[in-house]
Amino acid sequence: MKTLFACASALALLATAQAARAQSTPEVSYNLSVVTDYVFRGISQTDDRAALQGGVDIGVNGFYAGGWASTVDFGDETDAEVDIYGGYTTQIAGFDVDVGAVLYLYVGKPAGADYDYIELKAAASRDVGPVNLGVTTYYTTNFFGVDDEAFYYEANSAFAISPSLTASGAVGHQTLDVSDDYTTWNVGLTYAFPKLISIDMRYHDTDTAGPLSEERFVGMVSFAF
Repeated sequence: MKTLFACASALALLATAQAARAQSTPEVSYNLSVVTDYVFRGISQTDDRAALQGGVDIGVNGFYAGGWASTVDFGDETDAEVDIYGGYTTQIAGFDVDVGAVLYLYVGKPAGADYDYIELKAAASRDVGPVNLGVTTYYTTNFFGVDDEAFYYEANSAFAISPSLTASGAVGHQTLDVSDDYTTWNVGLTYAFPKLISIDMRYHDTDTAGPLSEERFVGMVSFAF
């Protein structure tokens, strides 16, 4: 679950888990996406190229688990990223609260590469009139095999312009103990068609240097089942 996917899909995952909370029968959903560039926290994971992504989620009584995968291009033998995640959602004092963990695995990584890592997650959100406001924090003791400790803090919001059109955005700050800290932000529009198809157009940028973190527009077509 990463930045572009998370912006559009994390809210859907939370909604799925919340709906399942009121039932004892597990609910399963699937998603498939084509994206012009896979951007994770402002940085391209596909060398500015398109990616194919897909996942499955299951939720029951507030608990959820799932898996998600995307093609990647790191300039080496790595072929794909596979995320395995799980957690629990509930309501506290009017806030939707989500706590969980994400395991990031990289298929075909070079021998000796320490790309795989686990992040812990805590998030809270609340509707204020027509606007949904949220904050999320991630923590890991091994970020992509480079940094021993890393935090990611994000504030996000979404506004339903109409039943089909939603504007959303986020500002995040990545802290790293070896690499340089940086801030990233994105803003975009998501249009949901009646037949479980949605289109997202989003602008990303960061305050860090490098061709993979420069400003960019990203488009995504998603299918939910």
